[in-house]
Amino acid sequence: MKTPFLAFVTLLACAASLAAPLKLASPFGDHMVLQRGMPVPVWGTADPGAVITVEFDNQTKSATAGADGEWRVTLDPLTTSATPRDFIVHAASKNSEIENQKLTDVLVGEVWICGGQSNMERQLGLRSGQKPIINWESTAASANNPLIRQLYIRQTRAVTPQDSVEATWSVCTPENVVDFTAVGYFFARKLEASIGVPIGIIHSSWGGTIVEAWTSREGLKDFPEFNQSLDLLSATAGHLDEAKRLFNERLEAWYQANDPGSKEGASWNTPGLDTSGWETMNVPVLWEDAGHPGFDGVAWFRHGFEVPADWNGRDLELHLGAIDDIDTTWVNGTEVGTTSWYTTPRVYKVPATLLKPTGNVIAIRVLDTGGGGGLWDPKLPLSIGPADGSGQRTSLNGAWLVKFSTPLDPKNRPPADVNQSPNVPTVLYNAMIAPLIPYAIRGVTFYQGESNADRPVQYRTLFPAMIADWRKRWGEGDFPFLYVQIAPFRGNPPEIREAQFIALKNTKNTAMAVTIDIGDPDDIHPANKGPVGARLALAARALAYSDSIEYSGPIYETMRPDGPNAVLSFSHIGGGLVAPGGTLEGFTIAGADGVFHPADARIDGDAVVVSSPDVRSPSAVRYGWANVARGNLFNRAGLPASPFRTDVK
Repeated sequence: MKTPFLAFVTLLACAASLAAPLKLASPFGDHMVLQRGMPVPVWGTADPGAVITVEFDNQTKSATAGADGEWRVTLDPLTTSATPRDFIVHAASKNSEIENQKLTDVLVGEVWICGGQSNMERQLGLRSGQKPIINWESTAASANNPLIRQLYIRQTRAVTPQDSVEATWSVCTPENVVDFTAVGYFFARKLEASIGVPIGIIHSSWGGTIVEAWTSREGLKDFPEFNQSLDLLSATAGHLDEAKRLFNERLEAWYQANDPGSKEGASWNTPGLDTSGWETMNVPVLWEDAGHPGFDGVAWFRHGFEVPADWNGRDLELHLGAIDDIDTTWVNGTEVGTTSWYTTPRVYKVPATLLKPTGNVIAIRVLDTGGGGGLWDPKLPLSIGPADGSGQRTSLNGAWLVKFSTPLDPKNRPPADVNQSPNVPTVLYNAMIAPLIPYAIRGVTFYQGESNADRPVQYRTLFPAMIADWRKRWGEGDFPFLYVQIAPFRGNPPEIREAQFIALKNTKNTAMAVTIDIGDPDDIHPANKGPVGARLALAARALAYSDSIEYSGPIYETMRPDGPNAVLSFSHIGGGLVAPGGTLEGFTIAGADGVFHPADARIDGDAVVVSSPDVRSPSAVRYGWANVARGNLFNRAGLPASPFRTDVK
């Protein structure tokens, strides 16, 4: 039996152990940059009823944690400061001792979100399977600028909006900058040099992702085409076995309908298959680097192996490294495993009953839905050996037979794994954007669209819906939203650039950085990222900081027929229209028959006059209208015109 005193001590100890620790929201940390010139929300969790006090910049603000432990204070607008200071938070609770948290090296300046897919994700330093960023080494060597900081948001996904995410602030040094988003760094460097204040970039991106994944459920309310995925996501959340079963069932049905290698009775997994005509590929390697750039779809790999005498009667373990994105693997015609994520090492058990002394065959069906594809990771060697770990393993690195089966049809894409794929509506907003709100920001830079290129008409309204969604949720009004028009590439149709152009015209306080002159026809990840960041910085100076500068290339406005000529007018002429190289290129023209012909084009003051001897009465003009867009219409500010067509439907 405890004495009253011991019981009292025990009660205090239990109360203290139950007290929730003071925790700041994910964006707050050492080396952070706080937004100047506007109210700054600060929030987090603590013991319910705890009194939270925040001290910074000669301000002291307090709040009481609610029954759910959540608290929030708002600092008055802060003045610019490049001097590192401490940010102090106290929590006083009857259930625990006073807690103190001190964040160090805090600056006050300008904060921008840097979001999107792989062209924003791409770091300044080297990346396997991609070309080096132009001048990255000299850029990194000179990147000793403590006024620039990056908050990196770890890639993750969630079914519902989250309160927290793993996030880390880093100071710009030659060692750290190689892991900064390249576009974001070039943007921050130009902006800091122009306005002379600390710049914080919040890097939240994920390669190969669709815009609806970055949008909240409420933001998608006008798009009923996503309801089935959203309902399935909700219904299977927390029921991973059922979710996996449903996904595999739907995916196999898609294979059966679309992939000749998966046809019932004629599958390419059978041991005795005639493989004449198949090519060889040395793996591990991205198939884009092995002669198949830009291929998204299904490919089959096959490889033979022998069973040494000392393996007879023993179960084996097959290591296939990482496969981008989804594999189904057979040994001697029997399925041994399937996995749906591009970085997950494949390790499959092969029962001894499946094996023969000679002539064993591994067959792998690989589905790549975007970006790189294949058996790709050189850090994860391929091998097979006894499952118990004893004995020598046999390497499977080297030449495999491969046959490319089914390119993806934009109108008939395979189902997404709603409980694992990032390409599911809302899941990236929930996990990688919601935890950042309402951290005070000046605006957003965004580089995305490649993964929606197969649905350009939908993107005309879907992308503006995402912008409106973010603005509504941050509650800062129509903050500047600056984005990049995706670059010329043989896999990106002109309609997706047009969708971005239409979004620009229909969405207030936005700017679009055009990249028609700095793309790579053979690489969806162009290496010339410096001008992209610089053009975004020009737009930021104009829209966010009211600098009287030209920030956009010529924007098509109207066309009027003038006899055999079509006369085009533009906004953002930037001191005058120019054609580097002397003669305008990239224009086509059509008459009433709708047949387009190469056109002659010339600059006439602030207009462009277009004609062709094959067209007497023009009805439409197009500029840069191709997957690999070409054209040389610029303004004197050195900025290129966006591709366009006057006959947009």
